[in-house]
Amino acid sequence: MDLSVILVNYKGPALLLDCIESIYRETTHVSFEIIVVDNFSEDESERIVLQKFPGVVWVAMTYNSGFARANNAGIKIANGNFILLLNSDTIILENAIEKTILLLEEHREISACGVQLLNIDGSSQISGATNVKGGLNNTLIPLPYLGSLVRYIGYKAGAKKPSIEKIEEMVYVDWVIGAFLLTKRNVIDKAGLLDEEFFMYSEEMEWCSRLQRSGKLCLFEGPKVIHLQGGSSNEFYNIMEKENSKGIWNRKGRQIILSNLLRIKKQFGNGWFLINLFLYIIEIPVFFFGLLFDKIFANKKEHYSWKSFFSYSANIMAQLKYTATIFRSKPFFYKIL
Repeated sequence: MDLSVILVNYKGPALLLDCIESIYRETTHVSFEIIVVDNFSEDESERIVLQKFPGVVWVAMTYNSGFARANNAGIKIANGNFILLLNSDTIILENAIEKTILLLEEHREISACGVQLLNIDGSSQISGATNVKGGLNNTLIPLPYLGSLVRYIGYKAGAKKPSIEKIEEMVYVDWVIGAFLLTKRNVIDKAGLLDEEFFMYSEEMEWCSRLQRSGKLCLFEGPKVIHLQGGSSNEFYNIMEKENSKGIWNRKGRQIILSNLLRIKKQFGNGWFLINLFLYIIEIPVFFFGLLFDKIFANKKEHYSWKSFFSYSANIMAQLKYTATIFRSKPFFYKIL
Protein backbone atom coordinates (compact mmCIF):
# COMPACT_ATOMS: atom_id res chain seq x y z
CA MET A 1 0.00 0.00 0.00
CA ASP A 2 1.45 3.35 -1.07
CA LEU A 3 -0.77 5.67 0.91
CA SER A 4 -3.19 5.81 3.83
CA VAL A 5 -5.52 8.82 3.90
CA ILE A 6 -6.95 9.52 7.35
CA LEU A 7 -10.10 11.60 7.69
CA VAL A 8 -11.71 12.59 10.98
CA ASN A 9 -15.49 13.03 10.88
CA TYR A 10 -17.88 14.75 13.25
CA LYS A 11 -21.43 15.12 11.98
CA GLY A 12 -20.25 16.09 8.53
CA PRO A 13 -21.34 13.41 6.01
CA ALA A 14 -21.93 15.92 3.20
CA LEU A 15 -18.43 17.40 3.48
CA LEU A 16 -16.97 13.91 3.85
CA LEU A 17 -18.66 12.63 0.69
CA ASP A 18 -17.33 15.53 -1.38
CA CYS A 19 -13.83 15.05 0.02
CA ILE A 20 -13.74 11.29 -0.59
CA GLU A 21 -15.13 11.70 -4.08
CA SER A 22 -12.35 14.17 -4.91
CA ILE A 23 -9.72 11.73 -3.58
CA TYR A 24 -10.94 8.92 -5.82
CA ARG A 25 -11.29 11.25 -8.80
CA GLU A 26 -7.85 12.83 -8.49
CA THR A 27 -5.77 9.88 -7.22
CA THR A 28 -5.43 7.15 -9.81
CA HIS A 29 -1.73 6.25 -10.00
CA VAL A 30 -0.97 5.23 -6.42
CA SER A 31 -2.52 2.49 -4.32
CA PHE A 32 -4.32 3.93 -1.32
CA GLU A 33 -6.80 3.30 1.44
CA ILE A 34 -9.16 5.78 3.07
CA ILE A 35 -9.67 5.49 6.82
CA VAL A 36 -12.47 7.53 8.34
CA VAL A 37 -12.40 7.94 12.11
CA ASP A 38 -15.79 9.06 13.39
CA ASN A 39 -15.83 11.10 16.59
CA PHE A 40 -19.11 9.77 17.96
CA SER A 41 -21.30 11.67 15.52
CA GLU A 42 -24.45 9.82 16.54
CA ASP A 43 -25.98 10.43 13.12
CA GLU A 44 -26.24 8.65 9.77
CA SER A 45 -22.68 9.45 8.66
CA GLU A 46 -21.49 5.84 8.56
CA ARG A 47 -24.47 4.55 6.58
CA ILE A 48 -24.40 7.48 4.15
CA VAL A 49 -20.67 7.24 3.44
CA LEU A 50 -20.31 3.45 3.25
CA GLN A 51 -23.36 3.17 1.03
CA LYS A 52 -21.59 5.28 -1.60
CA PHE A 53 -17.98 4.26 -0.83
CA PRO A 54 -18.02 0.69 0.57
CA GLY A 55 -14.23 0.43 0.34
CA VAL A 56 -13.70 3.04 3.05
CA VAL A 57 -12.43 1.73 6.39
CA TRP A 58 -14.70 3.12 9.13
CA VAL A 59 -13.44 3.46 12.72
CA ALA A 60 -16.04 4.50 15.29
CA MET A 61 -14.83 6.24 18.44
CA THR A 62 -17.02 5.89 21.54
CA TYR A 63 -16.70 9.59 22.44
CA ASN A 64 -15.69 12.84 20.76
CA SER A 65 -11.94 12.35 21.05
CA GLY A 66 -10.85 15.40 19.08
CA PHE A 67 -8.20 15.65 16.38
CA ALA A 68 -5.11 13.98 17.85
CA ARG A 69 -6.68 10.86 19.33
CA ALA A 70 -8.87 10.25 16.29
CA ASN A 71 -5.96 10.58 13.85
CA ASN A 72 -3.86 8.30 16.03
CA ALA A 73 -6.59 5.66 15.88
CA GLY A 74 -6.34 5.84 12.10
CA ILE A 75 -2.54 5.83 12.01
CA LYS A 76 -2.41 2.70 14.19
CA ILE A 77 -4.28 0.62 11.61
CA ALA A 78 -2.90 2.31 8.49
CA ASN A 79 -1.04 0.15 5.96
CA GLY A 80 0.48 2.86 3.76
CA ASN A 81 4.11 3.85 3.44
CA PHE A 82 2.86 7.44 3.31
CA ILE A 83 0.36 8.80 5.81
CA LEU A 84 -1.84 11.76 4.90
CA LEU A 85 -3.82 13.61 7.56
CA LEU A 86 -6.60 15.28 5.59
CA ASN A 87 -9.48 17.40 6.82
CA SER A 88 -12.94 16.31 5.74
CA ASP A 89 -13.65 19.89 4.60
CA THR A 90 -11.10 19.72 1.77
CA ILE A 91 -11.38 19.11 -1.97
CA ILE A 92 -8.42 17.59 -3.84
CA LEU A 93 -7.57 19.42 -7.07
CA GLU A 94 -5.59 18.25 -10.12
CA ASN A 95 -3.94 15.10 -8.74
CA ALA A 96 -2.65 17.02 -5.72
CA ILE A 97 -2.02 13.96 -3.56
CA GLU A 98 -0.02 12.16 -6.26
CA LYS A 99 1.98 15.29 -7.02
CA THR A 100 2.83 15.73 -3.34
CA ILE A 101 4.00 12.14 -2.95
CA LEU A 102 6.29 12.53 -5.97
CA LEU A 103 7.73 15.76 -4.56
CA LEU A 104 8.27 14.18 -1.16
CA GLU A 105 10.07 11.24 -2.78
CA GLU A 106 12.20 13.66 -4.81
CA HIS A 107 13.23 15.74 -1.80
CA ARG A 108 14.71 13.14 0.52
CA GLU A 109 15.60 15.76 3.14
CA ILE A 110 11.91 16.46 3.79
CA SER A 111 10.20 14.49 6.56
CA ALA A 112 6.71 15.99 6.17
CA CYS A 113 5.02 18.55 3.96
CA GLY A 114 1.92 20.51 3.15
CA VAL A 115 0.54 22.10 -0.01
CA GLN A 116 -1.03 25.35 -1.15
CA LEU A 117 -4.41 25.54 0.56
CA LEU A 118 -7.03 27.61 -1.23
CA ASN A 119 -10.28 29.27 -0.29
CA ILE A 120 -13.35 28.36 -2.29
CA ASP A 121 -12.79 31.41 -4.53
CA GLY A 122 -9.26 30.24 -5.39
CA SER A 123 -7.44 32.77 -3.21
CA SER A 124 -4.49 31.60 -1.12
CA GLN A 125 -4.92 30.45 2.44
CA ILE A 126 -2.40 30.08 5.26
CA SER A 127 -0.86 26.64 4.80
CA GLY A 128 1.88 26.61 7.43
CA ALA A 129 4.08 28.85 9.54
CA THR A 130 7.47 29.48 11.07
CA ASN A 131 7.98 29.74 14.81
CA VAL A 132 8.92 32.87 16.69
CA LYS A 133 10.88 32.29 19.91
CA GLY A 134 8.49 31.25 22.63
CA GLY A 135 5.61 31.20 20.18
CA LEU A 136 4.84 34.85 20.89
CA ASN A 137 3.89 36.02 17.40
CA ASN A 138 2.08 32.79 16.57
CA THR A 139 -0.29 32.91 19.54
CA LEU A 140 -0.56 36.58 20.50
CA ILE A 141 -1.08 38.41 17.19
CA PRO A 142 -4.86 37.74 17.31
CA LEU A 143 -5.15 39.74 20.57
CA PRO A 144 -7.34 42.80 19.89
CA TYR A 145 -4.92 45.56 20.94
CA LEU A 146 -1.81 43.99 22.45
CA GLY A 147 -1.42 41.81 19.37
CA SER A 148 -0.56 44.82 17.22
CA LEU A 149 2.20 45.81 19.65
CA VAL A 150 3.57 42.26 19.72
CA ARG A 151 3.61 42.21 15.91
CA TYR A 152 5.36 45.60 15.75
CA ILE A 153 8.05 44.65 18.28
CA GLY A 154 8.58 41.28 16.63
CA TYR A 155 9.14 42.76 13.19
CA LYS A 156 11.40 45.50 14.59
CA ALA A 157 13.45 42.76 16.22
CA GLY A 158 13.89 41.11 12.83
CA ALA A 159 11.31 38.32 13.12
CA LYS A 160 9.91 37.01 9.86
CA LYS A 161 6.19 36.94 9.19
CA PRO A 162 5.18 33.65 10.84
CA SER A 163 2.24 32.64 8.65
CA ILE A 164 2.89 31.40 5.11
CA GLU A 165 -0.01 32.15 2.81
CA LYS A 166 1.34 32.44 -0.73
CA ILE A 167 3.88 29.70 -1.46
CA GLU A 168 6.65 30.27 -3.99
CA GLU A 169 7.75 26.89 -5.40
CA MET A 170 8.88 25.38 -2.07
CA VAL A 171 9.26 27.02 1.32
CA TYR A 172 10.61 25.57 4.56
CA VAL A 173 8.38 25.92 7.62
CA ASP A 174 8.27 24.86 11.27
CA TRP A 175 4.77 23.47 11.10
CA VAL A 176 2.17 22.50 8.54
CA ILE A 177 -1.57 23.13 8.80
CA GLY A 178 -3.23 19.83 9.72
CA ALA A 179 -5.81 20.17 6.94
CA PHE A 180 -3.27 18.49 4.62
CA LEU A 181 -0.18 17.01 6.25
CA LEU A 182 1.72 14.27 4.42
CA THR A 183 4.50 12.31 6.08
CA LYS A 184 6.08 8.85 5.99
CA ARG A 185 5.45 5.81 8.15
CA ASN A 186 9.13 5.55 9.14
CA VAL A 187 9.13 9.20 10.22
CA ILE A 188 6.13 8.60 12.49
CA ASP A 189 7.84 5.53 13.92
CA LYS A 190 10.68 7.79 15.09
CA ALA A 191 8.64 10.87 16.10
CA GLY A 192 5.74 9.09 17.76
CA LEU A 193 2.03 9.70 17.36
CA LEU A 194 0.20 12.96 17.94
CA ASP A 195 0.05 14.07 21.58
CA GLU A 196 -3.26 12.83 22.94
CA GLU A 197 -3.46 15.46 25.69
CA PHE A 198 -4.69 17.88 23.01
CA PHE A 199 -8.38 17.85 22.16
CA MET A 200 -8.33 20.25 19.23
CA TYR A 201 -5.98 22.93 17.82
CA SER A 202 -2.16 23.29 18.05
CA GLU A 203 -1.60 19.52 18.15
CA GLU A 204 -0.13 19.50 14.64
CA MET A 205 2.25 22.30 15.67
CA GLU A 206 3.62 20.22 18.56
CA TRP A 207 3.74 17.09 16.38
CA CYS A 208 5.64 18.92 13.64
CA SER A 209 8.31 19.89 16.17
CA ARG A 210 8.95 16.16 16.61
CA LEU A 211 8.63 15.29 12.91
CA GLN A 212 11.44 17.78 12.27
CA ARG A 213 13.88 15.51 14.08
CA SER A 214 13.86 13.29 10.97
CA GLY A 215 14.17 16.07 8.42
CA LYS A 216 12.89 19.42 7.28
CA LEU A 217 9.27 20.46 6.85
CA CYS A 218 8.07 22.33 3.80
CA LEU A 219 5.14 23.55 1.75
CA PHE A 220 4.93 22.81 -1.98
CA GLU A 221 3.38 25.32 -4.35
CA GLY A 222 2.34 22.99 -7.16
CA PRO A 223 -0.27 20.73 -5.50
CA LYS A 224 -3.40 22.65 -4.55
CA VAL A 225 -6.28 21.77 -2.25
CA ILE A 226 -9.44 23.70 -1.40
CA HIS A 227 -9.95 24.03 2.34
CA LEU A 228 -13.38 25.20 3.46
CA GLN A 229 -12.14 25.81 7.05
CA GLY A 230 -13.86 24.86 10.25
CA GLY A 231 -16.35 22.33 8.90
CA SER A 232 -16.49 19.89 11.83
CA SER A 233 -15.37 22.36 14.48
CA ASN A 234 -18.07 24.82 13.48
CA GLU A 235 -20.62 22.06 13.98
CA PHE A 236 -19.21 21.12 17.38
CA TYR A 237 -18.96 24.70 18.66
CA ASN A 238 -22.23 25.73 17.02
CA ILE A 239 -20.78 28.83 15.37
CA MET A 240 -21.47 30.45 12.04
CA GLU A 241 -18.86 30.64 9.26
CA LYS A 242 -18.51 34.40 9.81
CA GLU A 243 -17.35 33.66 13.37
CA ASN A 244 -14.75 31.14 12.21
CA SER A 245 -11.75 33.45 12.26
CA LYS A 246 -9.08 34.14 14.83
CA GLY A 247 -11.77 35.42 17.21
CA ILE A 248 -10.77 34.44 20.74
CA TRP A 249 -13.93 35.45 22.57
CA ASN A 250 -16.28 32.63 21.64
CA ARG A 251 -16.41 29.05 22.94
CA LYS A 252 -14.11 27.87 20.17
CA GLY A 253 -11.65 30.61 21.09
CA ARG A 254 -11.54 29.33 24.67
CA GLN A 255 -10.30 25.95 23.41
CA ILE A 256 -7.84 27.61 21.01
CA ILE A 257 -6.22 29.59 23.84
CA LEU A 258 -5.92 26.52 26.08
CA SER A 259 -4.36 24.45 23.29
CA ASN A 260 -1.97 27.31 22.44
CA LEU A 261 -0.77 27.49 26.04
CA LEU A 262 -0.37 23.71 26.26
CA ARG A 263 1.67 23.69 23.05
CA ILE A 264 3.91 26.51 24.27
CA LYS A 265 4.61 24.62 27.48
CA LYS A 266 5.45 21.39 25.66
CA GLN A 267 7.56 23.00 22.96
CA PHE A 268 9.28 25.89 24.75
CA GLY A 269 9.02 25.14 28.48
CA ASN A 270 7.48 26.66 31.61
CA GLY A 271 9.11 30.08 31.25
CA TRP A 272 7.56 30.84 27.87
CA PHE A 273 4.28 29.29 29.00
CA LEU A 274 4.09 31.78 31.90
CA ILE A 275 5.09 34.71 29.67
CA ASN A 276 2.33 33.90 27.17
CA LEU A 277 -0.22 33.41 29.94
CA PHE A 278 0.80 36.74 31.52
CA LEU A 279 0.33 38.55 28.20
CA TYR A 280 -3.08 36.96 27.69
CA ILE A 281 -4.06 38.27 31.16
CA ILE A 282 -2.57 41.74 30.58
CA GLU A 283 -4.69 42.01 27.44
CA ILE A 284 -7.81 42.27 29.66
CA PRO A 285 -7.09 45.82 30.96
CA VAL A 286 -5.52 46.77 27.61
CA PHE A 287 -8.68 45.59 25.85
CA PHE A 288 -10.85 47.55 28.30
CA PHE A 289 -9.07 50.88 27.97
CA GLY A 290 -8.51 50.48 24.23
CA LEU A 291 -12.18 49.79 23.66
CA LEU A 292 -13.16 52.66 25.98
CA PHE A 293 -10.91 55.04 24.02
CA ASP A 294 -12.39 53.88 20.73
CA LYS A 295 -15.93 54.35 21.98
CA ILE A 296 -15.25 57.88 23.21
CA PHE A 297 -12.69 59.31 20.80
CA ALA A 298 -12.15 57.11 17.74
CA ASN A 299 -14.02 58.22 14.68
CA LYS A 300 -13.82 54.96 12.81
CA LYS A 301 -15.76 51.79 12.28
CA GLU A 302 -15.73 49.71 15.45
CA HIS A 303 -14.06 46.31 15.29
CA TYR A 304 -14.77 45.19 18.84
CA SER A 305 -17.67 45.36 21.27
CA TRP A 306 -18.18 45.19 25.02
CA LYS A 307 -19.63 41.73 24.49
CA SER A 308 -16.32 40.68 22.91
CA PHE A 309 -14.43 42.16 25.85
CA PHE A 310 -16.44 40.33 28.51
CA SER A 311 -16.34 37.07 26.56
CA TYR A 312 -12.57 37.34 26.12
CA SER A 313 -12.14 38.05 29.84
CA ALA A 314 -14.25 35.00 30.71
CA ASN A 315 -12.17 32.86 28.33
CA ILE A 316 -8.94 33.92 30.03
CA MET A 317 -10.33 33.34 33.53
CA ALA A 318 -11.30 29.83 32.39
CA GLN A 319 -7.64 29.12 31.58
CA LEU A 320 -6.48 29.68 35.14
CA LYS A 321 -7.90 26.43 36.50
CA TYR A 322 -5.62 24.54 34.06
CA THR A 323 -2.46 26.54 34.83
CA ALA A 324 -1.08 24.32 37.60
CA THR A 325 -1.85 21.13 35.64
CA ILE A 326 -0.02 22.40 32.55
CA PHE A 327 2.90 23.79 34.57
CA ARG A 328 3.45 20.46 36.37
CA SER A 329 3.09 18.47 33.12
CA LYS A 330 0.36 16.39 34.72
CA PRO A 331 -1.25 14.02 32.19
CA PHE A 332 -4.65 15.40 31.27
CA PHE A 333 -7.11 15.60 28.37
CA TYR A 334 -7.35 19.35 27.72
CA LYS A 335 -10.88 19.59 26.43
CA ILE A 336 -13.07 22.53 27.39
CA LEU A 337 -16.77 21.72 27.14
